[in-house]
Amino acid sequence: MDTVSPEKRSEIMSKIKATDSKVEIAVRKYLFAKGYRYRKNASDLPGRPDILMPKHKTAIFIHGCFWHGHKNCKYHRIPKTRTEYWKKKIEGNSFRDIRNANKLRKMGWRCFTVWECRLKNDFLREMEKLEKKIMSIS
Repeated sequence: MDTVSPEKRSEIMSKIKATDSKVEIAVRKYLFAKGYRYRKNASDLPGRPDILMPKHKTAIFIHGCFWHGHKNCKYHRIPKTRTEYWKKKIEGNSFRDIRNANKLRKMGWRCFTVWECRLKNDFLREMEKLEKKIMSIS
């Protein structure tokens, strides 16, 4: 049972951004400052990659740990209310993420996932690792 009314829950959930989160913006600013050019939220591709770098044939997903089920992460905790709903929801998200990355790979794209917790913990280190991945084989 939820602890707030359906109307209040709807209001709360509507404020959660699907795109242009602070973490996404920080990653894009970093890449742009390094000279990389990209498309945002490529809706014409499976999974709608957060960042698409056609020159490098690279798709980048910036995942929130809660929503995408980041294993062994302090930000990924199943809520105490409606536990079964949330387990099913997050497992579905994780399954869809894998399926979309596989589709992109079959189309010739390289896919990288950047986790919110790792960016919060050591942004520069994670970005340097991402940059090395982008530059490998491109």
